[in-house]
Amino acid sequence: MTFNGFKRGDVFYMKHRNQSMLTGPLFSGIMLYTIPIILTSVLQLLFNAADLVVVGQYCGSISVAAVGATSSITNLIVNLFVGLSVGAGVTVAHALGGNDREAAYRTVHTAIPAALVSGVILTVIGVCCSGSFLTLMGTPENVLPLSTVYMQIYFSGITFTMIYNFCASILRAAGDTKSPLIFLSIAGVINVVLNVIFVRYFNMNVAGVALATVISQGISAVLVVIALMRRTDACGLHLSQLRFYKPQLVKIIRIGLPAGIQSSLFAISNVIIQSSVNSFGDILMSGNAAANNIEGFIYATVNSFHQTAVNYIGQNTGAGQFKRVYRTLWICLGCVCAIGLAAGGAAYFFGPELLSIYITDSAEAITYGMLRLQIMCMTYFLCGMMDVSTGALRGMGSSVTPMIISILGVCGIRIGWIYTIFQLPAFHTPEWLYISYPVSWLVTFLCQLMVFLIVYFRNTRSGK
Repeated sequence: MTFNGFKRGDVFYMKHRNQSMLTGPLFSGIMLYTIPIILTSVLQLLFNAADLVVVGQYCGSISVAAVGATSSITNLIVNLFVGLSVGAGVTVAHALGGNDREAAYRTVHTAIPAALVSGVILTVIGVCCSGSFLTLMGTPENVLPLSTVYMQIYFSGITFTMIYNFCASILRAAGDTKSPLIFLSIAGVINVVLNVIFVRYFNMNVAGVALATVISQGISAVLVVIALMRRTDACGLHLSQLRFYKPQLVKIIRIGLPAGIQSSLFAISNVIIQSSVNSFGDILMSGNAAANNIEGFIYATVNSFHQTAVNYIGQNTGAGQFKRVYRTLWICLGCVCAIGLAAGGAAYFFGPELLSIYITDSAEAITYGMLRLQIMCMTYFLCGMMDVSTGALRGMGSSVTPMIISILGVCGIRIGWIYTIFQLPAFHTPEWLYISYPVSWLVTFLCQLMVFLIVYFRNTRSGK
């Protein structure tokens, strides 16, 4: 089956009303494209936050700490494979921007098997090694058993997460950001309901919220696969055609693997920071977990512009429209500055009330949570700027360079900070631990921006 002509694509755009990234005003187009991504990300976090809220309300701060202690190690393991979904999205965007329907079709049918293989590998690693990983992180003994159970159940259904991420990335690359929002909303409501049923009525504690997460992820995976199967364009999915097409697989890995390595190494630095947090005891762990969950909403908002930059710049690079590439970068940077500052200020202002939703039995834990929010919230726009510049480079097809910069800028600074400045008695405090974040964001952003400008002007001169 080939898609070298335009007829099927034209029918698709009329029927599904996908947003064009190649024509029209950029600012309004970017905002219309990004808003569903923001809503999707925020809803996903709300539903994830339900895990912490439910166990906090019915099981106490130790259970909150148990769930929170798993996030950094889970991200470390999962992010390597999630990066491949970024590669799939960029590959589809380039193909669509260049009107290469057959390449887009083959990418879709390569991405799904890649998601399945990734899920199986992650399940084996997560289920078998959760306890060992958490022990290496120095998880307190009163938290360790609950954390291990949560991780093992979570990873038993991680294949659903992989399928959803790969399929959602394809939909967004094709200009459809609304379908993932709808599917996540349906699955998320089910997740919240199951959380309450399993924890309150079946007394399953953290095992209940983990099981609810797995079930809801399965639902979202089924819905997003059905959406691709119903498409009539080059991104339509036919299960009988699933296989690894070598050129598309190579490009997915070339772009996605560095992105995954970068995210995993980010997670390594966060694991080290989490280990340092663990050294202060379970009360600070509880406050840190709750504050980190609140910050996640700010991150989800600004990171949505990273996804927009990847796909907008990806399609316009494929079409050779470099003026739109350049303008897209600066529009996204301006948006993350404004929205990051507004969201961060609101999160800090309402911090005590928000933290009390998660923590009901420890005023000291809320105090520790506010300490983290004070440092992180007003600087999170720097994280957004760093992510947008990274996404811009990936959208142009450069993935190894931003990976190297991010590893040195984010991981290098944070790890170096912990083993130098943080070790000094006067600076061995939670405050100085958290300060390593905005410092690493700023340095990395400046380096990424400089490299983007070099790559951009090199491509415009060569006419690529």
